[in-house]
Amino acid sequence: FCQPSGWQLFTERNPPTFFVAVLTDINSERHYCACFTFWEAVESTQPQSHPRNGEGEEEDEEEPSSPVQAAQLFAPKSLVLVSRLDHAEVFRNSLGLIYTIYVDGLSVSLENVIGNLLTCTIPITGGAQ
Repeated sequence: FCQPSGWQLFTERNPPTFFVAVLTDINSERHYCACFTFWEAVESTQPQSHPRNGEGEEEDEEEPSSPVQAAQLFAPKSLVLVSRLDHAEVFRNSLGLIYTIYVDGLSVSLENVIGNLLTCTIPITGGAQ
C-alpha cells in the first residue's frame, strides 16, 4: 500500500508525496497508515556500453565496447506511520520532520527525533487550559 503505482526506478528525482490509507482489521477497527514517499539516488550496479554502429555488418576493425557513465537513477523510499487516530496533518508534519532531518544530514539522530515524537503529551480536547 505504500507505493500504489508500483516500485520502479526513475531518471529524475520526483517531489515527495504524502497520502493516508485506511486499513480495517478483522475486528472492524480502523488503522490510519500515513505514507511519505521520497526518491533517493541509487548506484547502478550494471555497467552500460556504447551500442556498436553497423551491428550485423562486416567490420574491418572491431572496437572494444567502452563503458559509459550509468545514468543517475532514483528509487522510492517510504516513511510510514500507523495509528488508530485520524490526524493526517500531524502525520504529515511528523514524517516531514523526519524526512528533513534525514535529507539534511543533521547531527540529531533519527532515533532521538522519533523517540521525542512518540513521547510527547497531547492534551485531551476540552481539558484544563
